[in-house]
Amino acid sequence: MMKSLIRWSATLSLLGSTLLGTWSAQMPKVLALPEAEVIELLQGVPVFTITTEDGGPLIVNLEDQKVTQVFMSQEDANRFLAQLQKNQPEIGSRVKVQPVSLGEIYRFALANNTETESLKFAYIPMQSAVESAKKVLGDNGQQYQGGVPLFILRGGPENSILTIEQNNQQVIPFFFEKAPIQAIAERMKKDQPDIAATMKIEVVALENIIGLLQTQDDAMLKQIQLVPSQETMKFIQEAIESQQSQGQ
Repeated sequence: MMKSLIRWSATLSLLGSTLLGTWSAQMPKVLALPEAEVIELLQGVPVFTITTEDGGPLIVNLEDQKVTQVFMSQEDANRFLAQLQKNQPEIGSRVKVQPVSLGEIYRFALANNTETESLKFAYIPMQSAVESAKKVLGDNGQQYQGGVPLFILRGGPENSILTIEQNNQQVIPFFFEKAPIQAIAERMKKDQPDIAATMKIEVVALENIIGLLQTQDDAMLKQIQLVPSQETMKFIQEAIESQQSQGQ
């Protein structure tokens, strides 16, 4: 992606300061984008859940709500499982960490949201991403208000959002880590110093991006590309290599 052509999109007006909070809206019955398109957009991001012997999610009842945790990091999920096995071995011995795409989580959430009962998903961000988000937001005079941080780059004469040309298409990358977007910013200081002077890294919440996909009708939302962390990219690569070796 770093070798792709970098450009600036027209300002995506939906991505304002309102995206800094966590997303807690109910799943609407009518989606602004078709369900299949939302799932496709989310499909490329592996996340990690704790599942029971029958393959269902481990559910906790909190304040009369059913909640299941979705970890952005496999390492965090493994640590949670190890702690559960230590503190509640009767439960911990019967569950495991299960990778699943964010698209499947979304599909499951829709299927389990009814007028009488709904299952809430608690998205657990990587702590390193949270610390980076706190620093970025603090530098911008804002505060981290929860949620899974995503990092974008904004700048240019119209304070536009960074886009990258990929396979002859313009995509708007949202990074789960600060480092890749910081690397792009540093490179642009050399390649486009006039624009670099106006650039600023910003933070939005994954939960609110999902909320926008459900409630807003904007063609630019289809250009969003979620870029997983280095840890998750390594997991994807290892999974691909494992499948290839099994197929030989």
